[in-house]
Amino acid sequence: MLIHPLPDPVAFSIGPVAVHWYGLMYLVAFVQFLMLGRLRVRQPHWAAAGWKKEDLDDMLFYGVLGVVIGGRLGEVLFYHPGFYFSNPLEIFAVWKGGMSFHGGFLGVLLAMALWAKKRGRGVLDVYDFIAPLVPLGYAAGRIGNFINAELPGRVADPSLPWAMIWPNVDNLPRHPSPIYQALVDGVLLFVIVWLFARKPRPTLAVGGLFVMLYGMARFFTEYFRTPDYEVAFGPFTISAGQMLSLPMVAAGLAMLLVTYRLNRNVRTQ
Repeated sequence: MLIHPLPDPVAFSIGPVAVHWYGLMYLVAFVQFLMLGRLRVRQPHWAAAGWKKEDLDDMLFYGVLGVVIGGRLGEVLFYHPGFYFSNPLEIFAVWKGGMSFHGGFLGVLLAMALWAKKRGRGVLDVYDFIAPLVPLGYAAGRIGNFINAELPGRVADPSLPWAMIWPNVDNLPRHPSPIYQALVDGVLLFVIVWLFARKPRPTLAVGGLFVMLYGMARFFTEYFRTPDYEVAFGPFTISAGQMLSLPMVAAGLAMLLVTYRLNRNVRTQ
């Protein structure tokens, strides 16, 4: 049976400054945004629309603010309000982990809307552009959670080859749920959305597909993660993450139905 290695959360130190693995994973997420974004602007339908690699730096600045502020506020408000309101200074300790994807998602939507207004771009086009750039960044964040030994999985069958003991939790075999989410919600989702987005699509089709599939993937992988808390709907009980994912499934499906039913103009080269 595997045992979580519980690595030092500090990757290295420069004098009094400690650089945490969790922070490095966010740096990886931002770098991959720029690298994939450079590939995206070279796709014929985006190049024809006037997108340039110079757009990415400014967009990333807004995106970083949206991810960090939205992600942290989401963690505070959606998952652990009692703890953070009792320990307000902990709200700013982002290097310890604790970022909500759903909060970061809302923060990025707002940040991109502000960027679109500043640059005179259609906000829906911006959402379509960035959708394929998000999943691998999310995967990097989940790797950071794993390094920090956060988000332990539910108890697993000891015969499962990759069942893992998390010594900071207990001595029971558990699913390595951050790895599941990195692979399914991150890598697999990236492959699907990237391939779909390589060709011109109706406005909001790419964004709608990402939102729907992320909600579905997250709802599935949450079954393997120890829930922060659970919510009962009649005879059914779901986790907080699943509850927050259901609106994404509904919204993404609605976007796809509307955009294809209205047969909006498809981007051409």
